[in-house]
Amino acid sequence: MKKIILLILSVSIILSFSSCGNSKKSPEVNSTDNHEKKWSYEGNYFIDNSTSKSKYAGTTLNVFNWGEYISDGSGETLDVIAEFEKFTGINVNYQIFDSNESMYDKLTDGEVACDVIIPQDYMIERLKNEDQLMKLDFSMIDNYHYIDKQYKSLYFDEKNEYSVPYSIGMVGLIYNTSMVEETPDSWEIMWDEEYRDNILTFNNPRDAFAIAQLVLGIDLNTTDAAEWRRAADKLKEQNDVLQGRVMDEVIYKMHIGKAAVAPYYVGEFLATRNLNPDLAFVYPKEGTNIFVDSMCVPKSCQNYEAAMLFINFMLEPEVALANAEYICYTSPNTAVTSNENYCFYGNEILYPTKENMPEVQFYHDMDEETRKLYKELWEEVVND
Repeated sequence: MKKIILLILSVSIILSFSSCGNSKKSPEVNSTDNHEKKWSYEGNYFIDNSTSKSKYAGTTLNVFNWGEYISDGSGETLDVIAEFEKFTGINVNYQIFDSNESMYDKLTDGEVACDVIIPQDYMIERLKNEDQLMKLDFSMIDNYHYIDKQYKSLYFDEKNEYSVPYSIGMVGLIYNTSMVEETPDSWEIMWDEEYRDNILTFNNPRDAFAIAQLVLGIDLNTTDAAEWRRAADKLKEQNDVLQGRVMDEVIYKMHIGKAAVAPYYVGEFLATRNLNPDLAFVYPKEGTNIFVDSMCVPKSCQNYEAAMLFINFMLEPEVALANAEYICYTSPNTAVTSNENYCFYGNEILYPTKENMPEVQFYHDMDEETRKLYKELWEEVVND
């Protein structure tokens, strides 16, 4: 999930990325000498007055995030980690994960040291319920006021104690207009015999089941075993028309015209939309999954105050803008969304009007019995 770009993409394809994405030039940053003016904070707890550096200079901050999910200096973008290190003197050990579940396993097994993690909503719910998160000190996060109120008090953190939203995304249908004559309006197209061997779907159970559940009118968070079996049967019906189950490879296949339709995450479509002008994106009428990735601090944190500083830094308007333009997902930061120079300002895919907003459902954490059931059913589907 998220932007883990395939190595099989050629250099020529990578260089043709959207002008509002990985190759977008972010706002210029001031020289090291005047970083204090650019990245400013009210809180004296961050600054050592004798050096004008962070009190935590020389320490290490361990950050665990999705791959290609932060502006990194490539293509003249702002190198967020480098800027943070220059401003604070803190050394960042930046590591990546490729799924919420792999992040969870590495975190709970102690395989990685983490001070800041950026998981998805349902995983935050699980970590919170298992008492694996620390409450944040919002008196040290001055920039929290930039977070849009619609992304506060969500189900996984109703009291706004454990998380700060980083980005929002939805799943939609990518289709090739040279292969699909009319604009599709339903997930049912993924079972359509007309597109046999030209249909791709997710190679992970939660997202794949969600599409079948939406078609059948089943709640994405049902704990009814019979409903999960109905969805599994629906997925088995799809096996005959599928070309394959893939994850990030969907981007490559769709852009070289090897498939007609595929579901995927909106940010991936927008980041690479210029690779093939025949591709389009739609939210089907049955609705879709919406997700919120948020910054959290696990109980394993060894540098709490530096973690607060990092979270606050990520909310700085220039930093949040650079990240939003790089990752191509919806920003919860009002300093970004109100900026008319933001390259996705008013974009109808990322920021649909109320009239065009699809029906959405969050994933919630499942009880262990339900998790086990849908994983078993998934094995049945892929081996049918």
